[in-house]
Amino acid sequence: MKDKTIKDILTENERRNAIVYAKFNPITGEGSVGKRVKCTISDFPIHTQWLPERIMKVPLVRQLIEAGSISKFLTDYMDVEDNQDDRLKVIEQFVRIRSREDFPFWAATFVYIKAKGGGEDVLFRLTRPQRRFVDRLEKLRIAGKPIRIILLKARQWGGSTTSQLYMAWLQLLHKTGLNSLIIAHQGAGSDEIKDMFDRMIKSYPVEMLYKIDEAYNENEPKIVGVGKSGSISRIPQRNCKIKIGTAERPDSCRGGDYNLVHLSEVGIWKATEGKKPEDIVRSACSGILLKPYTMIVYESTANGTGNFFHREYTAAKEGKSQFEAMFVSWFDIEQYTLAFDSDKEKWDFAEWLYQNRDNENTDSEREECGKYLWSLWEKGATLEAIHWYIAERRKYNDHGQMAAEFPSDDVEAFVHSGARVFDKYKVDAMRKTCKKPKYVGEVCADADEGKNALQNLRFVKDKQGLLHIWELPETDEKEVVTNRYLTIVDVGGRSNKADFSVVLVLDRLFMIDGGKPVVVAQWYGHCDIDQLAWKAAQIAAFYDNSLLVIESNTLETHDKERQVDGDQSQFILNQIKEIYPNLYARGQSEEAVREGLPTKYGFHTNVSTKPMIISTLVKVIRENLYTERDERCLDEYLCYEKKPNGAFGAITGKHDDLLMTRAIGLHICFFEMEIPKIVLRIGRFVVKKKKAVSAATI
Repeated sequence: MKDKTIKDILTENERRNAIVYAKFNPITGEGSVGKRVKCTISDFPIHTQWLPERIMKVPLVRQLIEAGSISKFLTDYMDVEDNQDDRLKVIEQFVRIRSREDFPFWAATFVYIKAKGGGEDVLFRLTRPQRRFVDRLEKLRIAGKPIRIILLKARQWGGSTTSQLYMAWLQLLHKTGLNSLIIAHQGAGSDEIKDMFDRMIKSYPVEMLYKIDEAYNENEPKIVGVGKSGSISRIPQRNCKIKIGTAERPDSCRGGDYNLVHLSEVGIWKATEGKKPEDIVRSACSGILLKPYTMIVYESTANGTGNFFHREYTAAKEGKSQFEAMFVSWFDIEQYTLAFDSDKEKWDFAEWLYQNRDNENTDSEREECGKYLWSLWEKGATLEAIHWYIAERRKYNDHGQMAAEFPSDDVEAFVHSGARVFDKYKVDAMRKTCKKPKYVGEVCADADEGKNALQNLRFVKDKQGLLHIWELPETDEKEVVTNRYLTIVDVGGRSNKADFSVVLVLDRLFMIDGGKPVVVAQWYGHCDIDQLAWKAAQIAAFYDNSLLVIESNTLETHDKERQVDGDQSQFILNQIKEIYPNLYARGQSEEAVREGLPTKYGFHTNVSTKPMIISTLVKVIRENLYTERDERCLDEYLCYEKKPNGAFGAITGKHDDLLMTRAIGLHICFFEMEIPKIVLRIGRFVVKKKKAVSAATI
C-alpha cells in the first residue's frame, strides 16, 4: 500500500513537471499565451506557427493561411507574379500584424533586455509566471476592459519588467498618444527602470515606429528628454511620454495626462507625514478613466498586514474593488527547483515527505516541519521545488523571513517581523462566517444618562448608526435563558485618530447543547468615556440585562490631562451600578474583604491577566470555538504580534480594540460564567420556540 502511494506521488510529480517545463517557443507560438491555431506557410521563414486565434480574422493572415504559401498568395489573391520585393513586403506586413496581437512574439523578436549574470543584452523571452501575468493582461485588453491588477509576488521573476514592457507594447504598437507613469520605491529602482527603457528603445528598429512604407530617417532619435528633471522621456514618432518617479519624492509622482500606470513595490513604500502610500497612489491614478486601453498595476512583494497594499489586495481578492488580484508563489517560478542525484534519492525523499505529513516537530529554527512541507505538495509544488525550499530555508532562522521572500500562498505572504500570535490559516478559516449586519442603528431610551437611561429601550434603525446587529435579542414571556448574553467594552478615545471604543455582545445560547458562542452585536466608534459607559449599559440592558464587562484599566489610566478632579473611572462605574446592577466585578482578596474595601468593577488588563486572556484567545481561534461576524476583527488578529520584549500588541499603526473585546469576553465566557439554562419566568416550564424581537416589535 505504501509503495503504491509513493508511486502515485512520483506519477503526479511527473505530471506537474510536464506542465512546468511544457514546450514554449514564442517565435513559433507553440505553448504561448492564449488560444492558438496551428498554421503552415510552406515558404515563410517560420514554416509552422501557432498563431493567436483572433488574428485569423485579419484578411491578409486568413488568405495567406488558405493559400498555404506566399507564392500562391501573390498569384491567387494579389494577382501578381511571385517576386522577391512583394514576398518581403508580405512577410513584413505579416510580422507587424502578429507583433500587434502577440506580445510574447514581439518581445522575443524586437525587445532586448539586460542579461541576468552579465554579458550581452538578450531578447526578452517570457518565463512561466510572466506568461501567466501576460495572459491576465491580455484577457482584459481583448475583452475591451480597463486593465486593473494588483500583483502579489515572490522575489525575482520579472513581474515589474513584464508590466512595464507590456505598457511599452501598447504605446509603440497599439495607440499613439498613450502616456505612461512608473513609480518605483526609491531612486535606485527608478534608475534601473530608465536604463531598461533606454536599452530597449536603443535596439528597437526605427521602422517599427512608423507605418509600412512611411518615410523615416535611420538615424533619427527614438527617445528624447522632456524638461530638466530627467524623469520624463518622449518617443516623438508615437507622440507618447514615459515618466518615472519615486515614492520617496511624492512631487515626482503627480499624475498628468496618463493612461498607463505601474506602481512598483507598493508594499514597502513608507508611510510618513504628508506622503502616505494611498496619497501617492491617489495623486498618480485619479485622472485615469475607467475605459479600454487604460492600465493600472500595483505590484509588490508583501510587507506585513493591515497596510495599504494588504488592504487593496484583500479587497481585490474579495471582488470588492475594480482591481483583480493575482498571486505568484515561489513554486510557480521554474528556477526555484533542486534536482535529485538519482531516482532512488527522489523515491526516498517522496517516502520521507509522506511519512512526515503529520509531523509538527523540527530539530532547528532553520527548517520547516514535515506537516508544512506536505502542505506545499498539496498546494501544487513539485518534489524538486520542495527539495529546493528545504535547502533555501537554511539561510533563514525564522519562517516569517522565508515567507516574506518566497511565499507559498497569499495568506502566508502577508507576514510581519514580529512573532505572529494567531495561526493565519485558522484565522482565515473564520472568514466564512463573517457577514454584513442585518440592522444598523442605535439603542435609544428616554434619556442618554441617569435614571431614565434604561427606560423605554428600543432599537432605532439609522444608516449612520454605529451599532451593528446580526441578531436581535430573543425574549419569551414565560421563559428566560440565564447567562445567555455577555456584553464587553473596550474603551478608546474621543478623536478620530484615537483608539476605537468597542461594545461587543456575545450570545451563549448554543453552549447549552455544546455549541459555540456567537457575535450578535457590536458598537464601534468614538465618544467620551462617560457617554460610552451609559451606551454600554443601554446595549447590555437591551440584550436581556446581560452581564456587562468593562475593561477598566483604560478608564483608570486614560486621558490624564482631562482628569483634573482625580480618577473618575470608579465614579462612572458606580453611577451605572446604581442604575444597572449586572456589572462585572473582579474578585477581591480575603484581606480586601476583611478590610471592607469597596468592590472594584470592570476587568483589569495588566501584565498578569493579559497573557492569560491572549492564551485563551489563541486556543479559541485554533479550535474554532466561537463564531465571528466582523472581518475587521480577523484583520486585527493577523496584525497582532509578540514583541521582542515579550509584550503583546498590534503592529505599529494598527489597532487591537476589537481583538481585546474578544479576548476578555471569551475568557469570561468559558472560564467565569455558568452554562446558560432555560428557567421559568412565571408558571410552569413551557417549551416554546424563541421569537426574535423584530424591528417592528420594537
